[in-house]
Amino acid sequence: MKQIHDRPMAGKTVLVTGATGGIGKATAVGLAALGAHVAITGRSHERAESGAREIRASGSADPDVFVADLSSQSEVRRLADEVLANLPRIDVLVNNVGGFWNTRHLTADRIEHTFALNHLAPFLLTNLLLERLGESGSARVVTVSSNAQTLGRIDFDDLQGEGSYSGARAYNQSKLANVLFTYELARRLQGSSVTANALHPGVVRTAFGAEDPSAIQRLIVPVMRPFMKSPVKGAATSVHVASSPDLEQVTGRYFANSKARKSSERSYDEALAARLWQTSAELVDLSAA
Repeated sequence: MKQIHDRPMAGKTVLVTGATGGIGKATAVGLAALGAHVAITGRSHERAESGAREIRASGSADPDVFVADLSSQSEVRRLADEVLANLPRIDVLVNNVGGFWNTRHLTADRIEHTFALNHLAPFLLTNLLLERLGESGSARVVTVSSNAQTLGRIDFDDLQGEGSYSGARAYNQSKLANVLFTYELARRLQGSSVTANALHPGVVRTAFGAEDPSAIQRLIVPVMRPFMKSPVKGAATSVHVASSPDLEQVTGRYFANSKARKSSERSYDEALAARLWQTSAELVDLSAA
């Protein structure tokens, strides 16, 4: 029987997006093991229920399950409505959902897929849930980025790769956007009860990018797979940032291997972050929230 001090998340509710596999599912299982009531999202009922079964199998309480394609803004808004209707409190939002596409795809909103899912989805969902997060007394927004952010550039002249598209460039841009968003959110929430932090999970053995891999991924991933982190180890930093009592007042930071690290120099550009926030708000029509 676990003691109370072994379950620091007891009584807390956590929403983890993209929790049907890989890092997201491992994060949900890890937080549930610490006593959290977990809610998860997935693109399909089948995948979401599969994730829920694994959480139940870990001996944790039955999770709430929400189904939504977060590349679609209408789906993000519907998800937020369902979450608000079903979760009386949200103590932690883990923005985990993300992906990589080697070729350029457009979403239902006619927005480039990588930017839409990796950045605009967490940007919109977080804003729609902020009031509920603030009501919990002490809440956290945890956004999964990547060390790819060090290679990222925010190209406002070709934000969606219409002029020139590269899967790697789009991904790197979206991961930098995650960190810029996190730091700007932390600034906007200064003095409130909600913190915002970003993290790098490490290079993890998952199906990431498998839908549309690059030639380099096809060549390198099979060779590197034995040296990659397991999903459980990859989720360790997410679990730490979401649950550690030591981080209750820590905000606007970037973590790797469960330690605070410096992110790229570009990620600390406040003017860039403010411009990205404004552009993102326009792209998702945040005023209609």
